[in-house]
Amino acid sequence: MKLRNILLLLPLSGFLLAVTVVALSPDQVRNAAAVLGIDFLSDQEIDLMLPDLEENLEAFDSIGHRDIPNELSPALVFSPVLRAEQLPADTSVMAPASPPPPATTGTAYEWMTVEELASLIYHKRISSRELTEYFIARLRQYDPTLHCVITLTEERALEKADAMDAELAAGNYRGYLHGIPYGAKDLLAARGYRTTWGAKPYENQTIDLDAAVIEQLDAAGAVLCAKLSLGALAWGDVWFGEMTRNPWNTEAGSSGSSAGSASAVAAGLVPFAIGTETLGSIVSPSTVCGTTGLRPTFGRVSRYGAMALSWTMDKIGPITRSATDAGLVLGAIAHYDPRDAHAIRAGFQFELPQPTATGKRIGYLKGSFANDYNFAANDSLALQQLRDLGYELVEIELPNAPDIRFILNVEAAAAFESLTRSGDDDMLTRQVRNAWPNAFRTAHFVPAVAYVQANRLRRELMEEMDRLFLENDIDVYVNPSWNSSSLFITNMTGQPSITVPNGMYEGTPTSITFTGRLFGEQALVNIAAAYQGATRWDDLHPTGF
Repeated sequence: MKLRNILLLLPLSGFLLAVTVVALSPDQVRNAAAVLGIDFLSDQEIDLMLPDLEENLEAFDSIGHRDIPNELSPALVFSPVLRAEQLPADTSVMAPASPPPPATTGTAYEWMTVEELASLIYHKRISSRELTEYFIARLRQYDPTLHCVITLTEERALEKADAMDAELAAGNYRGYLHGIPYGAKDLLAARGYRTTWGAKPYENQTIDLDAAVIEQLDAAGAVLCAKLSLGALAWGDVWFGEMTRNPWNTEAGSSGSSAGSASAVAAGLVPFAIGTETLGSIVSPSTVCGTTGLRPTFGRVSRYGAMALSWTMDKIGPITRSATDAGLVLGAIAHYDPRDAHAIRAGFQFELPQPTATGKRIGYLKGSFANDYNFAANDSLALQQLRDLGYELVEIELPNAPDIRFILNVEAAAAFESLTRSGDDDMLTRQVRNAWPNAFRTAHFVPAVAYVQANRLRRELMEEMDRLFLENDIDVYVNPSWNSSSLFITNMTGQPSITVPNGMYEGTPTSITFTGRLFGEQALVNIAAAYQGATRWDDLHPTGF
């Protein structure tokens, strides 16, 4: 490239200022056009473009070197809502009002559900302090094997547990999460502790606030015990401190990127954990670790204080032992928060599901289930079990998914442009083609026009999914967790899903997924709870923990 000087007239002073800018050649434009897939430029057209391209390049350089914080949202706001009728009429947030009945289980604390532990606390069979110390001890004992903990928050946890015990003694009960320990994926800020995003460049980063989800769980009485591992910048299960392991096979990873959240819950190190999903990061680790993962409707849970990866795709949700527990946690974290520019005032009034349900229509992806894949036998059995429960399975077919995955990479590259330009992306553990450093660099070559066009096709996909639910008269459909296009499509359209264990394959769990209408989490929990009650796959636990 050549450099040349141009004269700029400063409007207030009247002085002329010489500024050095890049001078582009026609050959450089032709080469760039080939990389971008542009084949409609003549030599004359390129000559006309050169001055404007040089000005653009100067603007790009200026923007690229500005210090733009990760938490700053774009002015363009995404919403999955197409029609007012898709929004819930009631925007309040409520959880079950009555206290839990006395528990009769003989299960060890580490395998109890939130429901069961809540009963023990409310009926004063164990204190929150005792339970918190119990789970912190387990986190400390088994983390050297699983590599699922980045930071223990012991001081904060014990102080909170004591406060919850004092409140209960005074007759103040906050609900099912009162005094219940939990862990949070370490892309959520917690005041006074590191928030590392699982990445070496941010290993010592502290953010002086609590993420909205942490605030809301604190208000519900839950006790934060640990910041849990995630694949670096929310990709996979490899972070700066090791690969997070699957409790069912400690030679293997726990998938990602909510790696530590799923691993810790599966091993009985916390009763529940908070994960996030952009494109499979709740569904995938829940599948291989045998946990229940609830991915809420986009915009229902505030992302304030969370690392931004994709402003139009990031979602925060619970990883638990049961569908009911997932509903209880969502009932605590679904409060509207205007600090998240993409938040939707939707509310959530969670009701404990009935033990059985009959007479409901459920869509199912017949073509996907008919394919030959590793978990096919378990999935076929799950379909029959749903029929046995009284559900009517209605064959449906998903729309064709356009090739618009690069939306995620473009937004992620923008979120971490300073990391790429500084060269600090070389500090990330994984340096292969299928990892963030390469994806960030590649995304810089996506034309802005293509990004806009992709989002137009995304809206068309949202409209097609809306019609699918309406025309088939269903609230929920069941799909293979991995062997279909549903995971990709619904992360683009914002639909909620819940993933539950449905068997074992070569020593590790498998799962099946229920996907719902926008804001249809109650229906998802109801069906998943009925399935779990009939099958009890969620009662299996890895040995050695």
